[in-house]
Amino acid sequence: MPPDAPPFPSRSGLEATFLENRDKLLQFLRARGAGDAAEDLVQEVWLKISRSTPGPVASPLSYLFRTADLLMIDRYRASRQAGTRERDWNEAHADAAGTSPEPSAERRLSAAQEAGRVLSLLDSLGPRVSTIFRRHRIDGMAQKQIAAELSISLSTVESDLRVAYRALAQWKERNDEG
Repeated sequence: MPPDAPPFPSRSGLEATFLENRDKLLQFLRARGAGDAAEDLVQEVWLKISRSTPGPVASPLSYLFRTADLLMIDRYRASRQAGTRERDWNEAHADAAGTSPEPSAERRLSAAQEAGRVLSLLDSLGPRVSTIFRRHRIDGMAQKQIAAELSISLSTVESDLRVAYRALAQWKERNDEG
């Protein structure tokens, strides 16, 4: 190694710009309403630029701000979509008022059979969809954690949940009609 070489390999222009302006990105995200999520979003920006090779960027700081803004918008949309899904799920599966707190033996047997049919339906959607649904709805795991656990994207988790919810809604409609 030549004596005038830097002690660490040099980073790309985009990474160097990120490191120099990390605090500005944090302030920008907080000003845009990211709140406590600002740190996570800055980390996501870092991961995005460190994993990609966009080539020469004419205005690296503008590129970083735009990337941060888009990630924040994506997170907001995902959160809103998850909230809508949760609300729809809860509305579709709400119990009628005035039901007995202790179900009868017949009702317990009927519920167990219905649960078996639902689990069979979920299994018919494929192992990934079934696993994602169970981890999220039964185990209460966050979608982001499921994505990391299964090494898939968050949008894939959301898409698979939509498949499961759609199948369950159709199953419920069929059973309510008959």
